[in-house]
Amino acid sequence: MCPLTVTASEDAAIFNAKDLSGYRAVIFLSTTGDILNDEQQRAFEAWYRQGGAYVGIHAAADTEHTWPWYGLLVGAWFKTHPPTQKAVVVVEDRTHQSTSMLPERWERIDEWYVYKENPRTKKEAPVHVLASMDEKSYDTGGSPMGDHPIAWCHEFEGGRAWYTGGGHTK
Repeated sequence: MCPLTVTASEDAAIFNAKDLSGYRAVIFLSTTGDILNDEQQRAFEAWYRQGGAYVGIHAAADTEHTWPWYGLLVGAWFKTHPPTQKAVVVVEDRTHQSTSMLPERWERIDEWYVYKENPRTKKEAPVHVLASMDEKSYDTGGSPMGDHPIAWCHEFEGGRAWYTGGGHTK
C-alpha cells in the first residue's frame, strides 16, 4: 500500500498552480458558500484538467453556486434537506472500489440532501451513480426527488471526481 500524506487547510491561498502541483487529489470536506476567488478557480480548473482528482463530501454540493464549471464537477448542487434521520441507501454499484464493501441496502443516520437537479440525467457531465436513497425509508420533508442519487463519480475534462451526500454525521 502506498503511503498517504494529507494536508488539511482552510486557506484558499493554496489554490494556485505551484501549490496545487504537489497534490494528486483535493477534498472539499463540507465546504459551503463561495470559497475561491476567480484566480483560485482558474488555478483549480487547470490543475484538475491535468489529471487531478476531486472528492466532494456532503456540503461540497453547497459550494460555489455561481461557478458553472464547479457545478459540472460536483455533479449537482444542494437544494434543501429534511431533519437528520435514519434512511436506507441503495448501493447501485457494488463493484466500484468505494462501494464494494457495502451491503446492497445500507441503513444510516445522516442529513440527506435533496439536489437542485438529478446528476444521473445531466447531459453536460454525466455521472456514474454509486448509491441512491430509498425515499420510502425516511421522511423527505416534502421534497422527494423520486430517483435520488446520493453518491456518484465521473471522469470530467481530464480529471476524476467522486462525491457523496453523506458525511454530516460521524
